Amino acid sequence: MIQADLLGERARLTPDAPALVDVHTGARLNYRQLDARAVTCARVWREALGLGHGDRVGLLSHNRVEMLDAFFAAGKSGVVLVPMGTRLTAAELEHVVRDSGLRALVYDGELAGVVAELAQRVDLEAWVCLDEPSLPAHAAWSDLADALPASDWRRERCDPEDLYCLLYTSGTTGRPKGVMTPHRMVAWNGYNTVVSWGLSADDVSPVFTPLYHSGGLGAFLVPIITAGGTVVLHRGFDPAEIWRTVAAEGCTVILGVPTIWKMLLEAEEFADADLSSVRWLISGGAPLPLWIIDAYQERGVTFKQGYGLTEVGVNCFAMTVADSLAQKGSIGKPMMGTEAKLVDGDGRGVGPGVVGELCLRGPHVSPGYWRAPAATAAALDPEGWFHTGDMARRDEEGFYRIAGRGKDMFISGGVNVYPAEIEAALLLHPGVEDAAVVGVPDPEWGEKGVAFVVPRSDPPPTPEELAAHLGGRLARYKVPKAWRFADELPRTAYGKVVKGDLVKRWEAEGEAGDERNREAEVDG
Repeated sequence: MIQADLLGERARLTPDAPALVDVHTGARLNYRQLDARAVTCARVWREALGLGHGDRVGLLSHNRVEMLDAFFAAGKSGVVLVPMGTRLTAAELEHVVRDSGLRALVYDGELAGVVAELAQRVDLEAWVCLDEPSLPAHAAWSDLADALPASDWRRERCDPEDLYCLLYTSGTTGRPKGVMTPHRMVAWNGYNTVVSWGLSADDVSPVFTPLYHSGGLGAFLVPIITAGGTVVLHRGFDPAEIWRTVAAEGCTVILGVPTIWKMLLEAEEFADADLSSVRWLISGGAPLPLWIIDAYQERGVTFKQGYGLTEVGVNCFAMTVADSLAQKGSIGKPMMGTEAKLVDGDGRGVGPGVVGELCLRGPHVSPGYWRAPAATAAALDPEGWFHTGDMARRDEEGFYRIAGRGKDMFISGGVNVYPAEIEAALLLHPGVEDAAVVGVPDPEWGEKGVAFVVPRSDPPPTPEELAAHLGGRLARYKVPKAWRFADELPRTAYGKVVKGDLVKRWEAEGEAGDERNREAEVDG
């Protein structure tokens, strides 16, 4: 029987080991104490709110200990947790509430404003504030927990395919879909990441990415708890606080996304940060520019790159320390129990060195999208392969490299162009702070590349300078034929550029633009 009460199992084995450091409050909890909090949460759901096996409860909160309570309570109670993004509007939250069929919502008091708007749109059986409620008829979490009678709690028996949580995708290309995440996926993520990444009870990992996202939950929280290590919880992203905490707590393994690694690198504190405890850093969520890896390696730190999606259990590839040096820029090899293949547009397998769509199969793969059979059928084929939509290459040794999203690829002059490699080359220019490339219709080329650039220097680089910079690194057909400059790029909370917004900007502006945005003539 595979039931994902990973915290309960770890607390049974090492109850007195350090489990959590809460940077915001200073609280330190061992596994016995953290597990007791999760039990209380499970009891509030089942006994105070009357939620049954399979019922959905929403959680809208910034990072705080109560988020861990709720996540691990799902492994004990049979109740399905639905984490919700703190950046969503009331209208966007309404979609998640209605689609998931929530019966109750637990929320952070700091988000009472958007909750008040949401309450005007939907009816729920219970609204519970983690702090003192400011909204009428909303309950305080502490009151419900304090009113529980003494009880010998026994966890609800769950089957491997029972839902543990519904994790809603970011919805950059449409309405968010709920990824069905059963106990089997959560448990496998914990066990296999520990084994494949070599985690142990001695590891200490800071968590500063949002815990409503699959990356925050599955990339390190679940595996570190499974290994019996220590989680250092940050309420938000503060580079100075993070570097101080890495030294103070002796952090050993650290996860981030490219945007975060860039900001941490540029923080004033990085130059003198004590990194002596760090075993390795790892990036995921989006393609990582090689210059960022180089910058950290110059400090003597091992830097790895990973890969995963919400739909495939987050962690799917692994590499050794030696591989991180010899195969810089690779995401490694598929983890144990993970099958991977690359296919062309007709579903035929492609050989080494050829770009194809990455497909994954194994016990870490979701059964599909909640109440969305058409979307499930489009992504998950009858043989159990999940089609990721990401394009990749595999070398002769079995190492994979991501070329970019299939939907981002465009065809210019009859040739496939993958924006990710253009963006990586642009970020090597000293005058470029950030960059993204999209394909737009063009009467001559069919499609052409438009580069959106956030300049680092003043004056900014010209399109001609940037085109010349790329011309020395990429084939001429890959060099964008139009340029736009911006103060920042639209990104999701997890660092992915919302390219649809950039296409809309191009469509609104057309070929017109100011002096900086003039087109650079580039021969194909």
